[in-house]
Formats: sequence, C-alpha cells, structure tokens
Amino acid sequence: MRTTTRTPGALAAVLALALTATACTGAGEVAESDGPDLSVSTGVTDDAIVIGTHQPLTGPAAAGYMSISRGTAAVFDYVNEQGGIHGRQIDYRIEDDGYDPARTIDVTRQLVIEDEIFAMLGGLGTPTHGGVVDYLNDEGVPDVFPASGALAWNNAEEAPLTYGWQVDYTKEAKIQGQYIAENFPDQAVGYLFQNDDVGEDSQEGLDQYLSEEVVAREHYESEVPDLSAQIAELKRSEAEVVVCSCIPAFVALAMLEAASTGYEPQWVVSSIGGDTATLQGLLAAFTEDTEAEGVPADAFLDGLIITSYMPRIEDPEDEWAAFFIEVYEEYGEGDPLTNTHLYGMTQAVMFAQVLMSAGPDLTRQALIDALESQEWQGPGAVPFSSSAGDHGGHQGAYVVQYQEGGDVEMIQEPRVTDRDGGPIEETDFTPLSPDELVFHD
Repeated sequence: MRTTTRTPGALAAVLALALTATACTGAGEVAESDGPDLSVSTGVTDDAIVIGTHQPLTGPAAAGYMSISRGTAAVFDYVNEQGGIHGRQIDYRIEDDGYDPARTIDVTRQLVIEDEIFAMLGGLGTPTHGGVVDYLNDEGVPDVFPASGALAWNNAEEAPLTYGWQVDYTKEAKIQGQYIAENFPDQAVGYLFQNDDVGEDSQEGLDQYLSEEVVAREHYESEVPDLSAQIAELKRSEAEVVVCSCIPAFVALAMLEAASTGYEPQWVVSSIGGDTATLQGLLAAFTEDTEAEGVPADAFLDGLIITSYMPRIEDPEDEWAAFFIEVYEEYGEGDPLTNTHLYGMTQAVMFAQVLMSAGPDLTRQALIDALESQEWQGPGAVPFSSSAGDHGGHQGAYVVQYQEGGDVEMIQEPRVTDRDGGPIEETDFTPLSPDELVFHD
C-alpha cells in the first residue's frame, strides 16, 4: 500500500487553486446546485483506490490520537497483501491538520483537488471536521466515519454523504449517566468537558439521569493545557464523581492536577479519552521533571471507569483484539499498540467491508448504496447504523473499570439507546470473527 503522510507545507499553487475554486461558496457554505454527480469513480483506477484523511499528527491532540491513522494504515497494508479489494490496492493519504480547524479546511481541499480522493475516511475531531462537512458534501465526496461522536454527523438531510461511526456523545453519556445514578446514588457529580460539541452533547445525555446531582460544570479549551482552576472548582464543590468528556491529554492533565491537590474523586471517562495505554504514556511524559516523576501511572488510573464500544487490547482473548495485535506486530510502525490504534484498525475493517460490498464496478454512488444496505457484523461490540435515514454509527457502549496491573473488568455489558429520551436496553449483538467477516479478496 502507498501511505502518504504530509505535515504542514502544502503547495502554494494547490491552495491558490482551492481558494479560487471555493471563493464564492467555501468550506462550510452550501452552494445552490442540483447536487453532485455520484456516478463518478474519482480516485479509482484499475489497480488502486485513493482514500484520504485529516489527522492531528502535530498539535494538542497528537499525543492522544496520532496512533489512529497508524492503526488504519496497518490494516490496509494487511488487506492489500491479501489481494486488496476486488483486485485494487488501497492508497491511503494522510494529511496533518494539527487539530486546527483552519488547517483542516486547507488540507481537505488539497485532498479533494490535488489528490482526487475517492472518499474521506475518519477525518478526526469535532471542531476540525465540522468545518469541512459541507464542503465534502457539496463536492460529492463520501464522508465516511468521522472520528468524533458529534451529533452533526447524523444529519441525512443536511449532510447526506456523511456517515457517523463512533457512538455519539449523547448516547454514550446517557449510558454513563444511568450507570452512575444506579451505582453511585445520591453522590455529588461534577462535569469536566471540552468546550465544543463534545461538552454540549455529553451534558445533554448525562443530564437525563444526573441533573439533580450535578454540583459543578467545568469546561476547558483544547489549546489551553492548564486545568488548575477547573480542578480547584470541582474540589471546592465536593464532587465525588467526575465525568470527564475529554480528549486523552486533558484526562491525564486533570488526574495529575487533582492528585497534586489531594483531590480523589471517582473518575468516569468517555471513550474518546479512555485509552489507558495512551494515558500511561501521557502521565509518564507529563510528570517528567516534577515531584511526581517516577510515580507509576497505575497510581492515577486504578479504578478508572470507562465506556467503550470496540475490542480492547486488554482482552487478548477477544478474537478481534487478538487479530489486531497480530496484524500490528507485522504491519505496524513498531510503537506500542494502544486502544487508539485499535480505533483506527476497527474503522479500516469496517470501511473495507463497505468497499467489498460496493462491488468491482466502484463508483461513489455504489459506495453510498453499500453503506446504506450493509448488514454490519463487526468488529464493534454493539449494533451499527448507516441506513438512509440514520447515519448514527455505533448505537451504544459497555462499561469497564481499569485495575492496577493492567486488567480491565467488564462491569456492564453492552447497551444501546437513542439520543433522545428513549430507554437504555441490553443487546445480544455478536460480531462475526475475523475469519468469517468478508473485508478483502
């Protein structure tokens, strides 16, 4: 597979062309037209399919999320070695946007105009990807599985070519809220959240179960790595349970700041920040040259409650986890495997399923038809929706608790729900194994 990774410094001529082409409408604005032509096979040749993504390889989210595209690339290398997709190799192009929305617009235009991608896969971030959704839809580029749980990705009327992937923040937060209400009754609850759709959508779900128990609501800005004031307020409010709707770097910063002040709440972390392997690395890095240097990460992580919906590396007896571990050992970049890698690996398998289902006569319309008729059977642990009227992706989550030494205990089996006031229900969904699922030739 050809994997192209570019960091800032796009060609001036490309950006000039992009700016000229979008001078009247621009990313984020809707042009008046009859709709894009989806009968085209842009980015598809007899032997290759060009797929693009924007990822934070630098900037504030890099430490937590740069492993996603590494995991995706490893699976695509594996798929290509098995013969590819109907004889075509996947050509995966990665652009670095630094988790900066302005740069996301630039690199997305470059992928569309210069690279002529067939589809965008897993564009990462709520504030970043939100600025290019309209542009991709206007240009007729399938926008598949944005790496964010924002509700905006499930809007078939306004963004018909955008299909969500991870459980949306409100559904996940409902499951968190119900779990806390049932297992920590009458305890004071504090929220710590990113000041964008992550926080807004998460509170919407949590408040359905916890509104009367909330004693503090504290937000952070992703470009300001200082949580001293927020943690001080959570401690002052005597919040006994803190729900952190945070990216990994800010989960680690919050735990360190709390520990430095003697504040020891029960931490509940959403899937976007709950990769304990990544958190261990961040905690080690953030404690360098401090009084906490050398303190084991488990001193901060022990007892952490996490919601998730994918296989986890802490459970190598899971068939998909074992498969991903084996694939990354052969096709990875040699860095320690984390659940963040598995996020990208799961996305890659699911996208490869769609490409297989779309058939050998690959057009953008064929891809959309396959997305909306796909019978999803894994590797995620909960049902998945990409129907014509529901682009919501994963429909629920399970709950685990991290234990000192690296074990993770399942404390609530997978449950599904909606984004509104519907019930939270158990599910008997069982994914097919890696040997049973068809995602390559």
